[in-house]
Amino acid sequence: MAKIRKVPIGLDDFEKLRRENFYYIDKSGFIKALVNNWGEVNLFTRPRRFGKTLNMSMLRSFFEIGSDKRLFDGLEISQDPALCEQYQGKFPILFISLKSVAGDDYTMAYDMLGEVVREEALRFQWLLDSDKLTRFDKVPLEKMLEHVFEKQVDMHRSLKVLSGLLHKHYGKKVIILIDEYDVPLEKAYQKGYYDQMVTLIRAMFEMALKSNQNLYFAVVTGCLRISKESIFTGLNNFSIHSIDDTIYDEYFGFTDQEARQLLEDYSMSGKYTEVRDWYDGYRFGQEHVYCPWDVLNYVKDHTADPDMTPAAYWVNSSSNAIVKGLLCQATATVKDQIGTLIAGGTIDIPLVQELTYQDLDTTDELQRMKYLWSVLYITGYLTDTGEREGRNHRLMIPNKEIQEIFALQIENWFSESRFMGLRVI
Repeated sequence: MAKIRKVPIGLDDFEKLRRENFYYIDKSGFIKALVNNWGEVNLFTRPRRFGKTLNMSMLRSFFEIGSDKRLFDGLEISQDPALCEQYQGKFPILFISLKSVAGDDYTMAYDMLGEVVREEALRFQWLLDSDKLTRFDKVPLEKMLEHVFEKQVDMHRSLKVLSGLLHKHYGKKVIILIDEYDVPLEKAYQKGYYDQMVTLIRAMFEMALKSNQNLYFAVVTGCLRISKESIFTGLNNFSIHSIDDTIYDEYFGFTDQEARQLLEDYSMSGKYTEVRDWYDGYRFGQEHVYCPWDVLNYVKDHTADPDMTPAAYWVNSSSNAIVKGLLCQATATVKDQIGTLIAGGTIDIPLVQELTYQDLDTTDELQRMKYLWSVLYITGYLTDTGEREGRNHRLMIPNKEIQEIFALQIENWFSESRFMGLRVI
């Protein structure tokens, strides 16, 4: 009997996953879809724990000069040798994740962002020995490596500077990958320095992603689709791919076929109905998907204890502060609608696809509740049935895990805000 591969709980490093023989559901078709459809700047918004970071790590492993091509042996993308010949291992890559930029104040967040930039610059410290760069080219790199950002403009232009150095050394334009772009904005909103953080991130993005002659293309991921007026001002080269879009719908989350195969590989086919009822139900474009975080945790736990009951893994895997804050201001109408959802019903709601965190502070009660439903939908608490009532989305709770969250945790949030009496059916 073949040895069962390790379950990759929380592992989002593609190279490590492949080298250490963790179980991997092949999403390399995402590379081909991106190559065939990319805009100069591509934003992918998906809920937390649906594989965004792992996909970004996969992109780096595929495109980056000097990467190990054997990592893709046997994967779908390897069946397109012409595409691999043209793109694999052919580009300098800048890859930063902003998920750790979560300071209690602006100064702390600024320093944390500087450390993220410095860590990426450390990967390219060998450029200090490049004979293709002048001593003047190397000065800003030396400052980044020493974590010296004397002026805000030094931080603003940091990614553009790094891309310029790589372009000049290799003679090839750069692919920029920015993961979890909205985390610093959420933390800043919660801690009261939102305007400062918006100004900082906007300036960095404008310099790196707008009219950057060193850029080949960029991929940006996040949970919320922040309004262009807030962060992406003037980025006319922007392609947005949200959970409503069909073009990349199967590349984030597990499809039903993938979940079935995973369970079969771990001799858990008899658990399929339970896993489907608890962790399926999300609709991305035209694809029904499972939350990978939940399914993998379920498989790991049930390998150790086959009789273990399903658990709600997803709810505590990321911050719920924004959702909680909106629910604590909810109206009696919203209370009734949540009761309908818990009972297995649907609600027809107009959604706001683009927003800013400042929108959430509106005193307009109707608008605030529209933002509530939009955030619940975008962050994975609700899903679209695929049916429409006019311009409204028909929303429902996707599965038993989220139904349990609504019935227990959200009721507690109402209670904390003295908004008592939610009837759990």
